[in-house]
Amino acid sequence: MSLSSVQRAVLLTAAVLATVSCSSSDDGGSPAAPSSEGGAYLALGDSVPFGYRGGERSSEYEEAGNFTGYPELVGDELGLEVLNAACPGETTASLLDATAQSNGCENSRTSPDGFRDDYPLHVGYASAEQSQLDYAVETLTTRRDVELVTLQVGANDGFLCQATTADRCSADLDVVVDTVGENVATALDALRTEAGYDGRIVVVTYYSLDYADETTTTGVERLNTALVSAAESADAEVADAFDPFATRAAGGSPVDAGLVLPDDVHPTEEGQRLLADAVISALDG
Repeated sequence: MSLSSVQRAVLLTAAVLATVSCSSSDDGGSPAAPSSEGGAYLALGDSVPFGYRGGERSSEYEEAGNFTGYPELVGDELGLEVLNAACPGETTASLLDATAQSNGCENSRTSPDGFRDDYPLHVGYASAEQSQLDYAVETLTTRRDVELVTLQVGANDGFLCQATTADRCSADLDVVVDTVGENVATALDALRTEAGYDGRIVVVTYYSLDYADETTTTGVERLNTALVSAAESADAEVADAFDPFATRAAGGSPVDAGLVLPDDVHPTEEGQRLLADAVISALDG
């Protein structure tokens, strides 16, 4: 499938009080780093953290363990149990409300059914009505061992805009970016206030599919700016995916650099490793 510049731009455009290892330091400074001595890591977001790969769905989709995203790599490195709640096709709206329009997670434009109806996720939600955010809040309020939360979501908002506007979202990109920022800020606020989680949160930004294309690059940067702003409002760190992919792609195609799957938008194993490194780097400060 050939992707236009605009498509690329918008496409990639726990506890009630945490334990000492995931709470603010005694001197009132920044939250402590994950202890690397057990505990759990809650990963939230879309198909990228899920570890999704494009193409025809086969029997491998019957077992979520066949898909490895950067959360599993980060968990291995830090010695944390991974609770990967990510769902392919999640939008920022459906992250908050399971009845909202998603791009394939809870539903799609053409069907009331979604990935969650047909295939297992890495974790089990309480019901079809439970949103990913509700799962996260429930987890953080019932488990006292969550030391890290990551969130990467927003690209699928662009998918929907492309599919529902005559100019494939050229004129509406500002609205999409603003909505992503608002919804992500709402989600992070719920983790902090509703769940009472004061541990480490890392918001992961997006990479571009073509660093040689100015429209693509600008669109992704605008989306990432909204994610960074939302992270700052919740005292969360940011894992930068944009620059490391750009460096490895040498100003060109991350597909050619082996970071993104051909004719797809999802990371290769090497790309997922780069995202995991970005999360670890954010935690190291």
